[in-house]
Amino acid sequence: MTDLDHDLDPEDAKIITLARSARARTGAAEGAAVRDTDGRTYAATTVALPSLRLTALQAAVAAAVSSGAEGLEAAAVVTAAEAVDADSVAAARDLTAGVPVLRADGTGTLRETV
Repeated sequence: MTDLDHDLDPEDAKIITLARSARARTGAAEGAAVRDTDGRTYAATTVALPSLRLTALQAAVAAAVSSGAEGLEAAAVVTAAEAVDADSVAAARDLTAGVPVLRADGTGTLRETV
């Protein structure tokens, strides 16, 4: 557990857990989850089809938007990558400018907040 984890809000820990679970369930490269301004959560994984490619966070944002979410409180990505993809962050911030994006590793340990 990093020092960052000690200050982690329980609601943020929840979306990291959801992202981690989605990733583990499908074996995807990434899992993501978002919490909207009503407190609802949406989880998704990387989509890699011949005709459709979405990062996990783009897919989670799409799920939130298609369910009527008007804004996001937070987003989380569980990945082995050293950074969250810029297009992923942009998708979350298209909905809410400045929304915090949490990056965690496969164990669920918070590595950074973008």
